[in-house]
Order: sequence, then structure tokens, then C-alpha cells
Amino acid sequence: WRCVWGKHKMKYYLDITLLPDAEANLGFLWHKVYQQIHLALADNKIAENQSAIAVSFPGYGEKNFPLGDKARLITETKEQLEQLNINQWLVRLIDYTHVKPIKPVPEAINQYACFKRKQVKSALKKTESLAIHLNKPFEEVLKYRKENNLYRDCNLPFVHMESQQSIKDGVKHKFRLFIERSFSESPVQGRFDCYGLSKTTTVPWF
Repeated sequence: WRCVWGKHKMKYYLDITLLPDAEANLGFLWHKVYQQIHLALADNKIAENQSAIAVSFPGYGEKNFPLGDKARLITETKEQLEQLNINQWLVRLIDYTHVKPIKPVPEAINQYACFKRKQVKSALKKTESLAIHLNKPFEEVLKYRKENNLYRDCNLPFVHMESQQSIKDGVKHKFRLFIERSFSESPVQGRFDCYGLSKTTTVPWF
């Protein structure tokens, strides 16, 4: 698709607030809720891995939990959110989520956010690759990296996810979905993937 600078078309949104308790912390709830959002977006996709609906994270960067406690679904028309019917996808999480009514995006928006998936190689895999490249024992490279504070995973916020496609020996592939945010003063139009993320397309930030 073509990305275009101009007036933002994202006009409607709804917020899903996560309600943790002693049994289910925010990390666990994000895993469960975002998994369902992903399934809902994939079920309503407009083309291969393309969604008209974006996911925004109003609490991104909060100290208590890096993704905050709210997922915002945002799109061009009210009908798109009505058709998605996110409540039916979250029915098993009814005690842990509060879905607010669909609302129009505020008129006065002066900042836009782009949420994109960041592909990250784990610290373990990086060390394995480096050991092969240097032709040195893995333990030696691992020790060196840890002693020099080089053994670090990405510090971006992430959600634990399960891939729906890659089922190996009856076990679903689990991975961390790292999410990076950037800002711009002007909107960029386009589509989103079925995680509601995009490398370039923005959402109104409010």
C-alpha cells in the first residue's frame, strides 16, 4: 500500500482496560488479551496480513508496567469496530477486561504515534552466533559478554505471544512481540498488520 502524509483518517476508537488481580498480573493478561485481539484482527483482515484496525498503547512507557494497562483499537469507521465485535473475542476474559463504548477520536490532535514490531534476536542466540563467528567456545563468549555487560535482551516493552501457524510436534511456537513507539507531528496513512502494528503508519496520539 502507499503511505501518504495528510489529514488523519483514523476517526473512531475503543479502549480495553486490563484488570489484574492477585491471580493474574498484567503480563499474563496482556498475553491473553493481545492473543485474542490478534485473532480478531486476523479474522477481519482486509488482505493477506493486513488490518484496517490499529492497536495503540495509551500507557506505553509507564513505570509500573511498560505497556500500561490499556489497549486501544482505532480505525476509520465506527462500523469496522462494530463488525469486529471485540467483546465476543474477550468473553472468557470478562472478569479481567473492561471494554468501553466506541467513541470518536478527539478533533484536536497534534501528535501521532507509530507502533511497530521490532524483530529482536535474543541474547542467547546472539551469543551462539558470535561464538560460531569467532570460532570460540560458547561458554567463553558467554562469560565475556556477561562480565562486560553485553549480555542483554532488548529493553523494549513486549508481550508473550503464541504463533497460530507454526505448530511443531503439537506445540505452539511462543515468542516475545517487542513493540517500539515513535512520534511524528503529521499523520501517515496506510494499513496495519494483524497485530494492529505498522512500520510507518501512524495513529492519533491522545
